[in-house]
Amino acid sequence: MSENLLSSLNDSQKIAAQHIDGSLLILAGAGSGKTKTITTRLAYLISIGIDPASILTLTFTNKAASEMRERAFSMIDP
Repeated sequence: MSENLLSSLNDSQKIAAQHIDGSLLILAGAGSGKTKTITTRLAYLISIGIDPASILTLTFTNKAASEMRERAFSMIDP
């Protein structure tokens, strides 16, 4: 399942999404796929068994936060 999550990402995004050793900061321009990468990383971490209660995902706008929440729920198995 985790490889399926990563299939829509480019190489740089895959590297970021698969980073599991500590914090990760993603800085990029508008329309570059930041929200997609962060959301995929969240789903990836959960899919490999990391407790969702130990994951913190932040963004700077309410719009992006709502979008991330919706995307994450659609990617994660109930």
